[in-house]
Amino acid sequence: MADQIGKNKDYNESRQLINEIIVELFNNILMIEERSLIKKGISLSMTEVHTIEAIGIGNKRTMSDIAEDLEITMGTLTTMITKLERKGYVQRERASKDRRVVLASLTEKGEEIEQTHRDFHDEMIDHLMADLKLDEDRALILALKNINDFFIREYGGNNGH
Repeated sequence: MADQIGKNKDYNESRQLINEIIVELFNNILMIEERSLIKKGISLSMTEVHTIEAIGIGNKRTMSDIAEDLEITMGTLTTMITKLERKGYVQRERASKDRRVVLASLTEKGEEIEQTHRDFHDEMIDHLMADLKLDEDRALILALKNINDFFIREYGGNNGH
């Protein structure tokens, strides 16, 4: 009986610690990413940056595809694209084959933001992996994949992004 109580205590402590780590990690990544952009003179919200990321460098994407990737409504996306267009990061044009279709693409300024965003993620992953051994990489990848799969399965989410 005492052994079972000890296991439950360890289990509950582990649950609490994992929760704290995940919440702190998520919040820190967003905060650090935002600070990193501010340091570089970029005053965009993370939502704006992630919209730029969804469009991607060198792409002309339909508004519906972008909205689907971001899991937002067309109305929300239209508002965001209008803001980004006014700031000079995005441009819109009608598709030549079907004038009803609106395509969004990044301006040179928008591509610079996307590259800065990619560089931040690359640096973050490089630092994470620098001290891990190969078997630890695999264990971390499996654990993160399991967490992500759970969230997608239980709450929906953006699979693959």
